[in-house]
Amino acid sequence: MTRAETGRTVRDLMHPDARCVGENDSLRTAARMMRDLDVGALPVCGSDDRLKGIITDRDIVVRCCAEGGNLDETTASELAQGLIWIDAEGSVDEALAKMERHRIKRLPVIENHRIVGMISEADLAKGLPDDKLAEFVHQVYGRM
Repeated sequence: MTRAETGRTVRDLMHPDARCVGENDSLRTAARMMRDLDVGALPVCGSDDRLKGIITDRDIVVRCCAEGGNLDETTASELAQGLIWIDAEGSVDEALAKMERHRIKRLPVIENHRIVGMISEADLAKGLPDDKLAEFVHQVYGRM
């Protein structure tokens, strides 16, 4: 399913207005934001409003809590994972390929160097044919 076939871009499927946790905010702040927003991941942004990475609820539990870390002293930037993102005008196929290649379930969406949304596996699944969805699931979950 390419943009030419569907006319759909990442912007058409993303959740707009993604909220960032600040790079210097504590993990407790990040966890509370996740709870309040009912999300499992947050983009981490700097004071320049630029994407610095992404943090998940699993990162907080596995990489901080389980290791005896302090939720109030550890910052979001300390656990922020890579700078993998997609342009808002990118194709659905491009988003799928990035998520499969990096085995991730959420992808920040960027426009003019600023985050404008997030796209998740659930967002993509709504618009995929069954065979493409099965391949995506196999690629992301099958090699874990």
